[in-house]
Amino acid sequence: MKPLPVFVRCLAVALLCTLSIAPASAQVKKVTISQAFQSLLYLPLYIAIDNGLFAKQGLEVAKETAGGPSTALAAVISGSAQYSLHGPEWPAIAASKGAPVQIVANCVNGAAVWIATTPDYKFTSVKDLKGETIVTGQMPTTSTSLFFKLLKENGMDGEKDVRTLQVPLGTEIGAFLAGQAKVAVLYEPNLDQAVAKGMKVVLGFPKLYGAYAFSAITARTDVDPDTTQRFVNGLEAALRSIRTDPAGAIAIAKKEFPTLDAAVVEAAVKRMIADNVYPPSVDITPAALKVSMDTQIALGNLAAQPVYDKFIATTYIRKALETK
Repeated sequence: MKPLPVFVRCLAVALLCTLSIAPASAQVKKVTISQAFQSLLYLPLYIAIDNGLFAKQGLEVAKETAGGPSTALAAVISGSAQYSLHGPEWPAIAASKGAPVQIVANCVNGAAVWIATTPDYKFTSVKDLKGETIVTGQMPTTSTSLFFKLLKENGMDGEKDVRTLQVPLGTEIGAFLAGQAKVAVLYEPNLDQAVAKGMKVVLGFPKLYGAYAFSAITARTDVDPDTTQRFVNGLEAALRSIRTDPAGAIAIAKKEFPTLDAAVVEAAVKRMIADNVYPPSVDITPAALKVSMDTQIALGNLAAQPVYDKFIATTYIRKALETK
């Protein structure tokens, strides 16, 4: 048998390569996630994007920043985004009014809020705050909601027993450091920015409440199942990597927040890892959902607990947990 001409052999090889590549390329799916804010809390999402963990699942993920949770959720409901990232109370409220939305994965599983004071402030218990001016974020926001819930649990009224200086989210640190109050309720990285200026942390909600569904991935109930499973698998890989490679997680955080002091970013991420703010997996337990929704029920934002099996899409979570 005569050997094939060189050009024929090259053509055959090229054709085989094309055929082998084409199916994989055809399987890549483009999706959009609308995040409420660019936040250190959402680090698992950034890790999944920046480290190619979604890409390994055959996804091309575009991240959009909505500027608020209601706007991010609206993008999902309208179909302009497949997924959104924010507190689960927003889809819970929407679902209670008939919106076709569900939670498909966990992202932040600790009540990521802390109370800080000036270094000279004497704090022994929550009741020490009576009569004080407290810097907080503008309602509705989880940090202020949790603070009011804490006061209520200690026999105090958030409107009568303290004065809250409510400012736009992310600006709490400015009012606090300017001396407008000796106490502030803060998210990260504001918290470690305050610590870097000599302020002290007196109470952490993550340790106070334990597992708490704080921020999660929302999707429509008619979202494509295959795409969603890939997305949840990628996020699961990102959450695992935070535990196995914390230095890598910190590096991604510094990349995503280049204008923040690198030392503050590192301290904030380490604190959230230590306080279990970043969950070990995408799983959301009934107890974690309940304690989160109880806050909203206590504040009158939600009439009743959502039905867990209808609100949490456990099929995606269960399959993601089984991945190697």
